[in-house]
Amino acid sequence: MNLLFLTLLFPLLGFLLLAFSRGRWSERTSALVGVGSVGLSALVSAWITWLFSTGALQDGAYIQILWQWMAVGDFTPSLTLYLDGLSLTMLGVVTGVGFLIHLFASWYMRGEAGYSRFFAYTNLFIASMLCLILADDLLFLYLGWEGVGVCSYLLIGFYYTERKNGNAALKAFLVTRVGDVLMAFGLFILFMQLGTLNIQELLMQAPQRYAEGDFWITLATLSLLGGAVGKSAQLPLQTWLADAMAGPTPVSALIHAATMVTAGVYLIARTHGLFLLTPDILQLVGIVGGATLLLAGFAALVQTDIKRILAYSTMSQLGYMFLALGVGAWEAAIFHLMTHAFFKALLFLASGSVIHACHHEQNIFRMGGLWKKLPIAYASFIVGGAALAALPLLTAGFYSKDEILWEAFASGNSALLYAGLLGAFLTSIYTFRLIFVVFHGEEQTQAHAGKGLAHNLPLIVLTILSTFVGALITPPLAGVLPQSAGHAGGEGRIGLEIASGAIAVAGILLAAWLYLGPRRVVEAIRNSAPGRFLTAWWFAAWGFDWLYDKLFVQPYLWLTRILRRDPLDRTIGIVPLLARGSHTLLSRSENGQIRWYAASIAGGAVLVIGILLLSVA
Repeated sequence: MNLLFLTLLFPLLGFLLLAFSRGRWSERTSALVGVGSVGLSALVSAWITWLFSTGALQDGAYIQILWQWMAVGDFTPSLTLYLDGLSLTMLGVVTGVGFLIHLFASWYMRGEAGYSRFFAYTNLFIASMLCLILADDLLFLYLGWEGVGVCSYLLIGFYYTERKNGNAALKAFLVTRVGDVLMAFGLFILFMQLGTLNIQELLMQAPQRYAEGDFWITLATLSLLGGAVGKSAQLPLQTWLADAMAGPTPVSALIHAATMVTAGVYLIARTHGLFLLTPDILQLVGIVGGATLLLAGFAALVQTDIKRILAYSTMSQLGYMFLALGVGAWEAAIFHLMTHAFFKALLFLASGSVIHACHHEQNIFRMGGLWKKLPIAYASFIVGGAALAALPLLTAGFYSKDEILWEAFASGNSALLYAGLLGAFLTSIYTFRLIFVVFHGEEQTQAHAGKGLAHNLPLIVLTILSTFVGALITPPLAGVLPQSAGHAGGEGRIGLEIASGAIAVAGILLAAWLYLGPRRVVEAIRNSAPGRFLTAWWFAAWGFDWLYDKLFVQPYLWLTRILRRDPLDRTIGIVPLLARGSHTLLSRSENGQIRWYAASIAGGAVLVIGILLLSVA
C-alpha cells in the first residue's frame, strides 16, 4: 500500500517531461511517455486493488502522509492520500479507463500538431483527478478539483486556432467556475464552523455539532451541491458540456465521460454524512438529477452531431447518478458511475474511429451504411449503445440503471422513478437513432477503418467491460457508504426489472421503425408546426444558452461599454482638475500691478473683519 503515491507521481512526471520537451520529441517518444506514465499508474492501481482484495487493510482504510502543506496558526493541512473502497473504485476507473483512452489517443492524434502537448495536458489531468479522489481533506481535494478544471480548458481548446474552440473552452471554464466559487464558500463555512477540512473529521464532528436541518450545515451542503452541479454538468450549469465537444474525441472520452464530470458525484458520495444531516438538500440532489436526465434526453433526440448526442447522453446518465444520490442509493450511484465509464468511453472512442474514418465528418445524416466498412466500430456501438439503453441481462448498464430505479421505488420517490423510466425510454430512442442513421441506410461518404493495436485493443476491452462482465465487478463499498432503503431487495423488484427492460426494448423498436427505412414518419413530424417548434427548442438545448446570454452576457457587455472610458477615473480626475483650475486662477492674480495688490489687501481685510463681526454676533 505504501506505493499508493506512485499512482499520482507517474502521470505528474509524464506531464513534466512532456512539458519541458517543448515538442522536440518524436511522436513515438511522446506517446511512450504519455501513455506509459498512465499505464504504470494503472499497474500500481491494479497491485493495490489486489492487496485490498486480500484484506491487507485491517480497518478498511489506508492513510499515507506525504508532507505538511502549510501552517497557518492552528491550521496545518498536509498532503495526505486516503484510500478506502470508494477511492479505490475511482482509482481503478481513472487509471484503467484513462490508460485505454490514452492508448487510443496515441493512434487518433497521430500527425496532429501539438502531439506531445496533448499528452502533457492529459497526463496533468490524470494527476489532478487522482489528487481529487485520493485527497484526505477538502482543501487537497479542491486543489485537484481546480486542476481538472484548468486541464479541461486546455484540452477543450486544444485546436486553439479556431475561434469557436477557444470560446467553447472559455465557456466551460467560466460556467464551472461558478460552481467552484460556490464550493469554496462551502469549504469556508465548514472550516469556520468545525475548524477542520479533513473529510473523516468532518463526518465525525458534524452529527455531534449540528441537528438535522441546521442553517449552517444546510448552507454548506447547498454550496457543495453547487460545486457538484457545475463540474458534473447538471441543471442549471449544464450548458458547457455539449460545447466541450470542440476538443479532440479522446478528450471527450477522458474528461467528459469517464472522469472529470463524475467528480461531482464523487464529492457528494464522499461527504455523504453532511448531506444526511440535510434531507431537503439531499432531495434537491435527486430533483436536479431527475430534471437533468429528462431535459438532456429530449435534447439528444434532435441533435445531428455524433459527439453532441453522446454529450447529452452523458448529462442524462449523470442525472441518473444524482437521482440515485438523492434517494440515498449511494452504492448504486457509484456502481453506475463505474459502468457508465466503460460504455460511454467505448462510445466516444468508437465515435472517434467513425469521425476519423469519415475524414472528420461529424453530422450523422452525412454518414450511413458504415457497418460493413467499420466492423469494429459498429460492434462497439452496438454493445455500447445497448449498455447505454440498458438492454436487459446482457449489458452492464442494465444492472446499474436497474439498481437506481429499484432504489427510487424502494425509497417511495415515485416522481423520480417515473422520471428514470421515461429517461430510459428516451435513451433507447436517441441511442439507436444514432446507430441506425450512421451504420445503416445508404452510404453517403467514403470511409476507411482504423487499424493497429492502439486502435483495436481499447475498443475490444471496453466492449467486453460494457457487457454483463463489467457488471460482475463489484465496487468494495461495504462499510464506506450507508445502506440504502432497497439494499435487501423486496417485493416488486422483478416486476420493475421486467418493466424497465420492456421500456428499453420498446425504445429500440420505435427507433428502428422511425429510422430504418424511408423515415417518412420522422419527416412528417419534423415538418409539422409543433414538430418544427420542438425540434428547434430541443436542438437549442431548451434555450438555456439564449436565456443566459440575455441575463448575464448582454448585461455584462453593456456594462463594459459603459466602463470603456472608465467613469471612475473620470470622477477621481475632478480633483486634479480643480487643483489646476485654482492654480490658474491664483496665477493670474500675480500680475505685478500695485493697485491690484492694494485692492486685494483691502478686500481681504474687509473679508476678515466681516467674518469676525459675524462670528461675534
